[in-house]
Amino acid sequence: MNRLSHDALLGRLERLTAVGVSLSAEKNLPRLLENILLAAKDITRADGGTLYRVRDRQLHFEILRTDTLNLAMGGVSGAPIPFAPLPLYDEQGAPNESLVAAYAVLRDVTVNIADAYSAQGFDFSGTRRFDRQTGYRSQSFLTIPMKDHENAVIGVLQLINARHPLSGEIIAFAEEDQRFAEALTSQAAIALTNRGLINQLETLFESFIKLINVAIDEKSPYTGGHCERVPVLTMMLAEAAERCETGPLESFHLTAAERYELEIAGLLHDCGKIVTPVHVVDKATKLDGLTDRIHEIDTRFAVLRRDAEIQQLRRRCTALENGEPPPDDAEYRACLRQLDDDRALLRRSNNGGETLSAARQRRIRAIARRRWVNSDGVDRPLLTAEETALLCIPKGTLSPAERDIINDHVVATIHMLEALPWPKHLRRVPEYAGGHHERMDGKGYPRGLSGAQLAAPTRILAIADIFEALTAKDRPYKDGKPLSDALAILGRLKQERHIDADLFDVFIRDRVYLRYAERFLDADQIDAVDPAAIPGYAPARAAAKK
Repeated sequence: MNRLSHDALLGRLERLTAVGVSLSAEKNLPRLLENILLAAKDITRADGGTLYRVRDRQLHFEILRTDTLNLAMGGVSGAPIPFAPLPLYDEQGAPNESLVAAYAVLRDVTVNIADAYSAQGFDFSGTRRFDRQTGYRSQSFLTIPMKDHENAVIGVLQLINARHPLSGEIIAFAEEDQRFAEALTSQAAIALTNRGLINQLETLFESFIKLINVAIDEKSPYTGGHCERVPVLTMMLAEAAERCETGPLESFHLTAAERYELEIAGLLHDCGKIVTPVHVVDKATKLDGLTDRIHEIDTRFAVLRRDAEIQQLRRRCTALENGEPPPDDAEYRACLRQLDDDRALLRRSNNGGETLSAARQRRIRAIARRRWVNSDGVDRPLLTAEETALLCIPKGTLSPAERDIINDHVVATIHMLEALPWPKHLRRVPEYAGGHHERMDGKGYPRGLSGAQLAAPTRILAIADIFEALTAKDRPYKDGKPLSDALAILGRLKQERHIDADLFDVFIRDRVYLRYAERFLDADQIDAVDPAAIPGYAPARAAAKK
């Protein structure tokens, strides 16, 4: 072997090694397929080539390149390949061995043809038709099957028209070309198989996440929609933050892997609710449990009305027996009005849709002390101590104990996610998902972390979680708020250092709320929003990239 051929051989080996490394690192499937073909063309000095993949007993065109014709189709070129797939079998099910690419698959052999126009045993009519249409001359062919880890043929690499390294004339593919191309094809098949397996695992993983959310949805339709919408809003806000070119978020950027990590965290942020009792998650009223106990209280009021009516009738009978005038009904009517007013107050207080004042709480406790006689003849207070405490909840429908149960879903989320063997690019999913109820002032839960301890993705997820909850129209205990009200509440949360101030300003300035609303909210919720009227909004804190 002379010095030139030795150097050339080393050069090819170096390129083959470099290509193998680059193929293993490539995550984008279309780019991976393109890199395989381009590398094969480079190593064998081929003018053109095609990469096929086996699907449904056919060879589908994936990448097509021809340098002389400046032809680039498939892959990342964006240009579709207009050719129909090549059938591996005919209509009777017989092997279609007349096509050289199909033959390579069916026989699992490399086919090296010096000149397609003089080759025997193969149908090159399609090639000749292509040549007539383009003025090209397809001559030498090297067709190599690609096999996966199970030794199944998954594709075909076909190279066309090898060129002489010095003169550039079209020559046959040398035996050395074939060996290098086969080695490259073997590496490429491994890379392609690995990428396919990774994609399958990612699909399986995402399907498993959706399965968890479906389970939560089946348990409670109110949280199921939340698990679907929060990740969407999270990514909307993350993308808006990345567009900032000045201000505190100027350097904020997420790689593709980091965006995927945040999206997964959004999908899983409430997975702990799968262990939360459904009667707490779906608690529509303060007295709601397995049933809404307000109806039991209604019955007690009916008993009180009945007793008042009986007492009035007895007074009338006594007066009649004694020949006296009938008693005045004013006191009786006042008693009924008071009962109706008290019952209405308790029903309104049970809804939890408004903040309960201290004065109303005192009145509820006074009503609770009224007495009634049950069906067993036992004299009891109108409300039990538990009912009184529940009806006096100042905001919302949950008691402190029930709120602790709800809050524990975050702890369950953290425990569930930290128990999983996350790969490196997803290792912060438990941190992001488990931190969405933390606050900038350190008063959140479950860990009481402050703003400095919260990563930007966690802060983004926290805002998305709150805004979705404010505007959600599928909750049993409230109606979805219109945009102006939801943004006013969010602005006050910024002022109270509950949420990240810079991300809130981006949320408003970039009108993330509106894009989300147009996709998920009812038309009557999308009212006029005046950013200048939103509490705490500082439009100068960030500027969008042009």
